[in-house]
Amino acid sequence: MSEVRIIPLGGAGEIGKNCTVIEQGDDLVVIDCGLSFPNEEMPGVDVVLPDFTYILQNLHKVRGVFLTHAHEDHVGALPYLLRQASVPVYATEFTHALIRSKLEEMTPVGSLQLETFKPGDVIDAGSLSVEPIRVTHSIPESCSVAVRTQFGVVLMTSDFKFDFTPVDGKLANITRLGELAKEGVVVLLSDSTNIDRPGWSASEREVAAGLRAAFAEAPGRIILTTFASQIHRIQQFFEVSAEFGRKVVAVGRRMEQNIEVCARLGYVRIPKGTQIKLEDARYYPPEQLSVLMTGSQGEPMSALVQASKESYGRLRIQEGDTILYSARPIPGNEAAIWRTVNRLFRLGARVIYESPVPIHVSGHGHAEELKLMINLTRPFYLAPVHGEPRHTWQYREMARAMGYPEHRLFAMEDGVPLVITENEAHLGEPVPCGRILVDNGGNPGVTEDLLRDRSNLAQYGVVTVTLVVDPEAGDLVGEPILSHKGLHDPDGTVLQAASQALCLELKQFRKEDVMDPDTLRHAASDVVRRAIFRQGQIRPLVVTTVVEA
Repeated sequence: MSEVRIIPLGGAGEIGKNCTVIEQGDDLVVIDCGLSFPNEEMPGVDVVLPDFTYILQNLHKVRGVFLTHAHEDHVGALPYLLRQASVPVYATEFTHALIRSKLEEMTPVGSLQLETFKPGDVIDAGSLSVEPIRVTHSIPESCSVAVRTQFGVVLMTSDFKFDFTPVDGKLANITRLGELAKEGVVVLLSDSTNIDRPGWSASEREVAAGLRAAFAEAPGRIILTTFASQIHRIQQFFEVSAEFGRKVVAVGRRMEQNIEVCARLGYVRIPKGTQIKLEDARYYPPEQLSVLMTGSQGEPMSALVQASKESYGRLRIQEGDTILYSARPIPGNEAAIWRTVNRLFRLGARVIYESPVPIHVSGHGHAEELKLMINLTRPFYLAPVHGEPRHTWQYREMARAMGYPEHRLFAMEDGVPLVITENEAHLGEPVPCGRILVDNGGNPGVTEDLLRDRSNLAQYGVVTVTLVVDPEAGDLVGEPILSHKGLHDPDGTVLQAASQALCLELKQFRKEDVMDPDTLRHAASDVVRRAIFRQGQIRPLVVTTVVEA
């Protein structure tokens, strides 16, 4: 019998860019294709993608990409994969509706193979089969995925919680999860994001009470910022706004698109006469207006962040506005979020980001819900994903306390296969894996060297060196010219030391070295870098230009 290989290309030991390959013989399925967002060490980077090298190398085996739900960290990288590979994409009607416009914008015309499933369907994928199972999360039509292999079911929970009073009334299919246990779950790949939160997560319905409390105290406009994909949250905001006689305005391209799609498909029910266009808001006093806005994570180009900088022409923050942060910070975004909050306070707004009655609840289950998933499915092996190392460590500690022995627990890493055979499971040899950085223009391929240069520029500035040579004679013409931008050198001693060191070094150059521009450029840059570090303990970017006279 051949082995089964589970290969996370993203989402293991991290939060974001979820993408997992499950492979058996000549058949391979991909579960999710998500992105993550850059941290402060990635200037000029817009999004971070998984490295698709392994998928592209095995394209003849790929039977489909299966999407668990429509959050960006599970679907956002799909257009970049489909630029390079034409493969069928399976998802619910709702998920396809939310991602279709973006796919059509970024992928070749006519190349999309979008296949729709419903929870409970079983899709053949060569020697594998895939069954989506309904779970509750913070977005409609979320699914866990059961992949049947020769050794049993590989169950990917994806993002889940057990919400027994969901906004849309659609409960997790606990019965089906229990039936899988009888069939035999060989390994559970479980969400672990909220393992450090004891007890049970609050129901999404509890947000409505927090919204009502905020509405009751707000003297002017109420602006709620959340993810544009938080459809259940958006539904409750419409309902509470209607209760208080407020008109709702959607601001932000993705927010406007999602509301339009969801209203058309019936996933958002807008009370009659509640929604108005932004240009019509001027006809209403502030106390009769509610606003839905993107920007909860401090994204530089989002509507709320631009408004906080007074650079968003469509809407200005006013004194008396109440701004509700209805989202949990993604790790790495905290600094950008607090900068935005502080700017909003300076503009006279009241910002609520914590409240005795919650205005945000997590879409991820707490510790007791993670235990319930284990007890329902009774997997032989456990491999927590969708969490940072601290989360997956705590999850394994919880599993040990539940009686799982060490040899049945695995710490997954991106690029490292979990190999399952008839008698055992082990971690295999790494496959090509990493991260692809996409710049603000949507172009993939920002390199680590480029990030290092940008970091040096931001911290220490740039020093330019100009050398003039006579290529025929093999001589330097005049003295080297050094200048700088952003270098802290108030008395000029750092640049002077670098210039003196370079002049001494150039005197030792042979004619053939001077006649080779590359050799001259690299040597000069190296001398200047070392001299500046000796003198000032700083590492600016050094750019050397060789001009032939």
